[in-house]
Amino acid sequence: MASRPRSGRLLRTLLAVLVAASVAVPVSGAARPAAVPAPAPVALAPLRTTGPGALAGRYEVNRAGIRAAARMAEGHGDLARARALRRMAGPERQFLSFDGRGGGRTAEVLGDLARAERIAVLVPGSDTNLDTYGRFLKGAAALRRTLDARTAVIAWLGYPTPGTVSPDVLTTGLADSAAPQLRAFLADMAALRPAARISVLCHSYGSVVCGRAAPGLPVANLVLYGSPGAGAESASALHTRASVWAGRGADDWIAHVPHGRLWLPFATLGLGTDPMSDGFGARVFAAGDGGHSDYLAPGSVALRNIARIVSGRTPTEGHRDA
Repeated sequence: MASRPRSGRLLRTLLAVLVAASVAVPVSGAARPAAVPAPAPVALAPLRTTGPGALAGRYEVNRAGIRAAARMAEGHGDLARARALRRMAGPERQFLSFDGRGGGRTAEVLGDLARAERIAVLVPGSDTNLDTYGRFLKGAAALRRTLDARTAVIAWLGYPTPGTVSPDVLTTGLADSAAPQLRAFLADMAALRPAARISVLCHSYGSVVCGRAAPGLPVANLVLYGSPGAGAESASALHTRASVWAGRGADDWIAHVPHGRLWLPFATLGLGTDPMSDGFGARVFAAGDGGHSDYLAPGSVALRNIARIVSGRTPTEGHRDA
């Protein structure tokens, strides 16, 4: 637990953010992605096989759902959302799931899941939704290009992400709600491809989601990058047999965010120990000089090392065990 002086600084910082969020969130409310209506998705049975017909059928059902959401967005007058959804419905796109309501929930496959020997599941951080999905996909695509043909990458947007400036980003509340969905999805992937090596790549607030979902996950690696915390005090407190990795770019502002937790009468604020700290106990990998949004930038040190972890190789360029 943090010392008294550090707790005081943390409290002042968190309360300042809360005040800012109380002003910013109502003002931006009208432009929230959740304001755009979308139809309820078709209920789908759990995937039990990766046979060509099974996956192709799942992809086509979700493609039809995306097209329906595009028509509804256009009827609502959000032409930008409609255009983005039509791109998502392209014949080359592969969605295991899609729900356009409430800002969007998706799981998009890049690569050949039916033959994958390795699977990388990306869990995004704050401000990721259908309106910003392009940047999430861009990182997933860069990772996929860095890996061999035996690896599939899945962009998993399976929870309502917090706003970067919002009270939600200060607590584990959204992560606690998202953790069962992530656990269920990863269990499905492990059952679908039991011989595949699964890595979960967790950016920013996504690290908190992964940390809360971690106990018992059937995965080989839990990779935390640009992390404000993992909702735990140490890697051992995650209760996982996975190798826990942590990386942070030299220019990432998240390094200056106070870490720790404060137990107050009305809430618990903070997201836990810094995963980069020696005391947390993660295996630290070099992430280069990039900023908070640069971890999957093509050609970056962070991308190369994350790809090495997914491939079962030791990161280069400054790897150390914490």
